Amino acid sequence: MSLSLKQLQAAVKSGAIDTVLVAAPDPFGRLVGKRFRADYFLKSVAEQGTHGCNYLLTVNLDMDPLDGFKLANWESGFGDFELRPDPATMRILPWQTASALVLCDFHRHDGALVEEAPRSVLRRQVERLAKLGFTCECATELEFYLFNQTFHSAHQAGYRDLQPSSDYRIDYHLMQPTRDEPLMRAIRNGLTDAGVPVESSKGEWSRGQHEINFTHAQPLPMGDMHVLFKHGVKEIAEQHGKSVTFMAKYAPSEAGNSCHVHLSLWKGGKNQFWDAKAHAGSKLFRQFLGGMLKYSPEFCLFYAPTINSYKRYQAGSWAPTRMAWSTDNRTCGFRVVGHGNSFRPENRMPGADANPYLALAAMIAAGLAGVEEDLECGEAYAGNAYIDPKLQRLPSSLRDAADLFAESKLAKEVFGQPVVDFYTHHARLELEAFGAAVTDWEKQRYFERI
Repeated sequence: MSLSLKQLQAAVKSGAIDTVLVAAPDPFGRLVGKRFRADYFLKSVAEQGTHGCNYLLTVNLDMDPLDGFKLANWESGFGDFELRPDPATMRILPWQTASALVLCDFHRHDGALVEEAPRSVLRRQVERLAKLGFTCECATELEFYLFNQTFHSAHQAGYRDLQPSSDYRIDYHLMQPTRDEPLMRAIRNGLTDAGVPVESSKGEWSRGQHEINFTHAQPLPMGDMHVLFKHGVKEIAEQHGKSVTFMAKYAPSEAGNSCHVHLSLWKGGKNQFWDAKAHAGSKLFRQFLGGMLKYSPEFCLFYAPTINSYKRYQAGSWAPTRMAWSTDNRTCGFRVVGHGNSFRPENRMPGADANPYLALAAMIAAGLAGVEEDLECGEAYAGNAYIDPKLQRLPSSLRDAADLFAESKLAKEVFGQPVVDFYTHHARLELEAFGAAVTDWEKQRYFERI
């Protein structure tokens, strides 16, 4: 689905493309960057790259520069990082006029990758797999809420009294989502034409909630497809007079937005998680799953990166709260599905707010630790994992997750101390900001009665 440089040159010459978006994912999984005239992109940026302020990795969601980072700070003057285009990511954006997009990696002035950048974190784990002779196939499933207001009107209303696109729960419904089909069709077709091949869309459990699945790929392309998907869905929704949210928990009374992640290791064209003779999971599968079970609490910061993430982890909410694996049991953190080449674990912990590069990196790192330590995943869990006190709980807050990540010996070993410090500091600054905020809940509770 990618667009080659020659194809781009031909499209620019014919007038079909006149703008190229040069973008990179930031720590939150947002795309940031610049728009170039296509002729200038071909003349200069395609080969030489461009530059962006290094504060792009050390700002909050409001783009405020944050203190305390070694990577970029006021003391060093907030210089530039190089944005180096990855040619394999070039693609046309059908929902934007005469536009193409290419994703970039952050590089330092000496040419070295910026290790803290999300794409770099995942790239290092993929390189570890390659040294062992493995490739990885993975897929992310994203849920979101659709509202009948535009983003601008939702913002003006303080995100209160929003109208979901359906009046009742629509899980697997065909009639009610027909209201949204003009938009959903535009998303399915537009994203597919942009190199994010969509398999299906469906109504999800709550009012106005939808899920869209796209085909599996290797980790770095999957991360790229994921961030482009979220970006595209927001832009296409805006064009249709709608808005969406990928918040992990939009409302207390509604289900959370999940990002279930499927992953398997391959060699020689075969899924190495499957033992054909035993017609069951292989030893490698059991080791890898054992590693994910052991280390996912320490790596939960990469699955659940915001304060809001932990409000999704509620009993009976379709989101897991305890560490267990099962065969097709949605109360557990890991649900094992498929057989043969389709056999794989589904990680149900990440929410739709997760940065896909970091979530995939955490799964690979934890799984490889399980292989190196020859761990065993144990027997499949049977029953309701929500109510079993014998099972280990996931972290209950961003503070707990950040502390576990900061103290994790494995995280420091496989990601490096600078990466651990970087994402821990991001989390703790978010906690400080939330602690200083005066919320609507406080006003409702205290304004008159205290």
